[in-house]
Amino acid sequence: MKVRLRAGALFALALLLFAAAALRDGVEAWIEATELPVMLSETSVEVRDRDGVLLRAYPVADGLMRLAPPPLAGVDARYLDMLLAYEDKRFRSHSGVDPLAMARAVVQALWHGRAVSGGSTLSMQVARLLEDGGTGRWSGKLRQIRVALALERRLDKDAILSLYLTHAPYGGHLEGVRAATLAWFGKEPARLTPGEAALLVALPQSPETRRPDRHPQAARTARARVLARMRTRGVITAEQAQTAARAPLPGAMQPFPMLAPHLADALRGADPLAPRHDVTLKAGVQERMQALAARAAQKAGPRVSAALVVADHQSGEILASVGSPAYAEGGGRQGFVDMTRALRSPGSTLKPLVYGLAFDQGLVHPETLIHDGPVMFGRYAPHNFDGQYRGDLPVRAALQMSLNIPVIKLTNDLGPARVMDALRRAGARPRLPGGAPGLAVALGGVGTTLRDLVQLYAVIAAGGQGPLLRARQEAPFAQTPRVISPAAAWQLGDILRGLAPPPGAPAHALAYKTGTSYGHRDAWAIGFDGRHVIGVWMGRADGTPVPGAFGGELTAPVLFEAFGRLKPEVEPLPAPPPETLILTTAELPVPLRRYRPRGAALVLSGGPKLTFPPDGARLAAGDGRITLKLNGGVAPFTVLANGAPVATALPARELVIPSPGRGFSTLVVVDRDGRSDRVTVQLD
Repeated sequence: MKVRLRAGALFALALLLFAAAALRDGVEAWIEATELPVMLSETSVEVRDRDGVLLRAYPVADGLMRLAPPPLAGVDARYLDMLLAYEDKRFRSHSGVDPLAMARAVVQALWHGRAVSGGSTLSMQVARLLEDGGTGRWSGKLRQIRVALALERRLDKDAILSLYLTHAPYGGHLEGVRAATLAWFGKEPARLTPGEAALLVALPQSPETRRPDRHPQAARTARARVLARMRTRGVITAEQAQTAARAPLPGAMQPFPMLAPHLADALRGADPLAPRHDVTLKAGVQERMQALAARAAQKAGPRVSAALVVADHQSGEILASVGSPAYAEGGGRQGFVDMTRALRSPGSTLKPLVYGLAFDQGLVHPETLIHDGPVMFGRYAPHNFDGQYRGDLPVRAALQMSLNIPVIKLTNDLGPARVMDALRRAGARPRLPGGAPGLAVALGGVGTTLRDLVQLYAVIAAGGQGPLLRARQEAPFAQTPRVISPAAAWQLGDILRGLAPPPGAPAHALAYKTGTSYGHRDAWAIGFDGRHVIGVWMGRADGTPVPGAFGGELTAPVLFEAFGRLKPEVEPLPAPPPETLILTTAELPVPLRRYRPRGAALVLSGGPKLTFPPDGARLAAGDGRITLKLNGGVAPFTVLANGAPVATALPARELVIPSPGRGFSTLVVVDRDGRSDRVTVQLD
């Protein structure tokens, strides 16, 4: 009998073990057969600066801001401790379901007649978030358990925690801890106060009813509940809990960063599948330049836009790119238009390139005398911006005064095609309005962009051969071919450094050039020091004129202020290369003392010499005419008074001209070969 009982007990035990094994195998098969939800959810495309600082983030397809989470090491450790202590204290040890927590929740619900605490683990919450499922139905709870168990089989604990930090809701359009900390606290989640961490723990449980901007009392109560439990469990001290409970709640969501939005759009358009774009910009510099552009445009008046580019001409890295004063601003300013890439007339900003090419071709030297007077090239009769003529003056002064006649003469000798080729070799992409380039290229008769001009001046600043500017960090360093010689580049910097600065700005600090396009449609200022180059454009995005806008008055002050916002002091320009010819006009070789067009014979005999009146003479106005006498030179002669022609095609050496009026006047006589002489007289 005892034998039969023992045998029966063993048989029953075997059946029980078999059933348990079968149940276990069934559960295992059930878990293994689980079809997991998609875990690679779309996250916001991000544009980050050289240090990883967020410049711009784009919402995902459903309009949510769901940013990719940082590595767990980049999330505040105390926040993670609070999250696990409050939501799932056995997270590191359970297999997806915490039987103790579920049993406690059931007992409390039966005792109180309502749900007092939840039994969901973080793994179960992740399952619900991934499937966007509910929590109230048993079928939904069972599905969460199944998915949680399957997740634990296929992912490690850190990966599951990272999924929670990606998908947890924090109110409004926010998903994930990074979106939450940026919107509620204006910072990344690496460092949080106990009060901030407690609010983030509390929000996902009821993200809309606990929003601190709409329901501050509910948010405060929920935060206090978290802080009390953290104090009880020793995560924070009583003093920390009290201080955090008194901390103010955020009163509104902060806007996400909107730095370099035009550049961000361009990068995203060029590579729409990339989840992240790392750029060479500096967030702090970009922010300061955007504020400067907005202020400058506001000061300039309605409908005026502004653009600005900052670059390192040694490395080629773009540090700031401002396409308009306000990206979202419509109306007259058309803020959505990226004016760093818009084709505009460059005005006089291409003149330094022409002079640099002329230096290399041996046409002129900075101290060569060149004549500024009336000239004709076929039917083209260029004139200076102010309508005046200065007679003979050094090339240095002609560039500093931005005179048109001298640069057109040099362009005619060089050939406009050579100028265009040099512009392309410098990395620019100019567009011609018609067919072949003409002489007007030197005065802005070509389409360029602000980015093009900054590229050109970066090459000049780097010694005539420089890096191609780049905004993407992964873009390789690339250099232009040589455009001008190091000596010519240094001479240009030396000349441009001598321009008078805007009122209140330091002299001889920057090498810079301004420009104004035809009809006052574009105002430019481009400048560089020993390390950086900055370009500024102002005008109207639709191309209509801005009455009275001049580069020297409108954009030059912005350029100098931009350098001031970039760094405390400008860096000096380099020393001249050893081969640089630094001489006065009189010390130059004879062919370089005075500019003569190519093909013109070298005349060593003296030019015209005014013998009467002598320099400094005081004359009576008389009958409104003045008699001039001269020796030398080749007729016919032209006479200018204070820069304006008063008599032309005079064949004799005794000239009668109308009186320019009382006071001091400068009289210049020019012969057929462009040689001249001048005197200053006082008329009573």
